[in-house]
Amino acid sequence: MLTGKTIVLGVTGSIAAYKIANLASMLVKQHADVHVIMTKNACNFINPITFETLTRHKCLVDTFDRNFEFKVEHVSLAQAADVFLIAPASANVIGKLAGGICDDMLTTTVCATRKPVLISPAMNTGMYENPIVQDNLKKLAHFGYTIIEPATGRLACGDNGVGKMPEPEELYNNILLAIAKEKDLKGKRVLISAGPTQEAIDPVRYITNHSSGKMGYAIAKIAKLRGAEVTLVSGPVSIKPFLGIDVVDVKSAEDMFRAVTQRSKDADIIIMCSAVADYTPATYSEQKVKKHDGDMAIALSRTQDILKYLGEHKAEGQVLVGFSMETENLIANSQAKLEKKNVDFICANSIATDKTGFGVDTNKVTLISHDETIELPLCSKEETADLILDRIKG
Repeated sequence: MLTGKTIVLGVTGSIAAYKIANLASMLVKQHADVHVIMTKNACNFINPITFETLTRHKCLVDTFDRNFEFKVEHVSLAQAADVFLIAPASANVIGKLAGGICDDMLTTTVCATRKPVLISPAMNTGMYENPIVQDNLKKLAHFGYTIIEPATGRLACGDNGVGKMPEPEELYNNILLAIAKEKDLKGKRVLISAGPTQEAIDPVRYITNHSSGKMGYAIAKIAKLRGAEVTLVSGPVSIKPFLGIDVVDVKSAEDMFRAVTQRSKDADIIIMCSAVADYTPATYSEQKVKKHDGDMAIALSRTQDILKYLGEHKAEGQVLVGFSMETENLIANSQAKLEKKNVDFICANSIATDKTGFGVDTNKVTLISHDETIELPLCSKEETADLILDRIKG
């Protein structure tokens, strides 16, 4: 996602500066062109050679350093960058930026850019909560800078409280959110269901299915990267949702039905990926009925078909997408489901190989509408999500 992107990392004087080496490495591995600007105080916490080794670019510190090709370096980087991330951002640099003070390479370059600037404050709790620092952060947010909220926990000074810089993975996700995708879904509200449900037999046992939630979570992530407002109704899974997604946790089919239908009225696009959404799910109750060897019989009571309900109550202009996983006659059965349940698209999900279906990171989908049938290539689930959204966004 970051191939061909130029990312400038600004590192200031904080003990958290060492973590940015991991971030720089992550970005380079994703084929981004990474440049690092350090304040002089940052050099007390991590050596510039570390970043030069990782990025293969000179780490800039001194505004008047002449040991590089002759050009106005702070202007050229400001123009080349796709995004700036200042992490860790000290109270001192935050104050300078808020006041328009440009007295080093970092503040001068940031002041010259017209690209997105992300700021990740990292400092002692007392400093972070100081009303002057908070006022400076509000001022920067007012001028379009994105403020990444610090984490809460044990700080380097020994205090416990807010002020920790988030882990590199979260900073990386913020960069993805800023520049990875064109925001062609901005203003769209997307509702997605994902994962299995669990139907209780008794306080100990339950019945479930093999859904991992990976496809639904991939669609939610890509929709968010493309600018959508995303709500994800999720059964029990082990996947961490992407940044900024509103997650509604559910357990049973009834829970999922209630959560999805309550939120469906406000959605522009509804994508039902959960294994329970495309057929009439069942809830289970244990009956004290003796069978041959004393086993309990299990009685099934039916709840509503979620996808069919959504099709029957679809609002004008709303796009409804279902998933279909069949063991035989995949296309024919999926086409029948498209008509029967009044949906706009069916994603016919192949389980023909060990590279598709439940639990794996790749997928092969045939996208069926009332007008055409398109076979998508075998690719990662995130790439599949992109291709699906390309077709259904209208």
